[in-house]
Amino acid sequence: MTAKVALVTGGSSGIGESTATALRTAGWTVYAAARRTEKMASLAAAGIHVMAMDVTDDESMATGIADIVRREGRIDALVNNAGYGSYGALEDVPLSEGRAQIEVNLFGLARLTQLVLPHMRAQRNGTIVNISSMGGRFATPLGSWYHASKFAVEGLSDALRLEVEPRGIKVVLVEPGSIRTEWGAVAASKLLQTSGSGAYAPQAAAVATSLESSSQPDSRLTSEPSVIAKAVVRALTARRPKARYQVGFGARPLIFLSRVLPTRTFDSLSRSLTRMPAA
Repeated sequence: MTAKVALVTGGSSGIGESTATALRTAGWTVYAAARRTEKMASLAAAGIHVMAMDVTDDESMATGIADIVRREGRIDALVNNAGYGSYGALEDVPLSEGRAQIEVNLFGLARLTQLVLPHMRAQRNGTIVNISSMGGRFATPLGSWYHASKFAVEGLSDALRLEVEPRGIKVVLVEPGSIRTEWGAVAASKLLQTSGSGAYAPQAAAVATSLESSSQPDSRLTSEPSVIAKAVVRALTARRPKARYQVGFGARPLIFLSRVLPTRTFDSLSRSLTRMPAA
């Protein structure tokens, strides 16, 4: 039986690296894409195809998809994982940075999906897995552009699922909780650069501390990236996958509380989770 073919973006570290490895172990032919292929030497050594791809560069994405289809004759799964977190008070963040956040986290995902859909329609089969966040279901302080991008991914995915299901294509959202990767440290650094001084400095310091803690190897309030990788494999091997998988530390209970608590009550909880002062 011919192995199924998957493309995983953001494959150079964290969730993407773990997902590519898990799919390879499960018997898939895996392509891992990132801007810097030198960071994926261990994946290449494990039999995973690595490719340079920038999700803000249309030619890069189109060339990558065309190359996979030329080499394999098909593409069975796209795991849209590439993304980052840009934090800072809305008042402080330049609109150019807000646009960059949306460009990577939303438009890159949408364009890659556009590129694979004709091939999946021709096959009458395929699965799009969009890595969202519990932050696509509720907001936390000083993350307005990040949350805007993930809320948009949720809406796009829900609409897409309705469009393509009659054509044999499945769409799955994975909503990670707090995961132990470099993501938190990167977001904290951006936050302090943007709002570390001025009117929002005390709030920024508190939120940055919380974000940085999620990247610590001994953090007890995070989950390993492998829990997300396992959820992706489950979704891609299920005959009828769930529309949403809520996995990782805090995801399921916090999403539930965001739905059932009054908004002001959940606001207070959100502040307390980041040890942020009320004013």
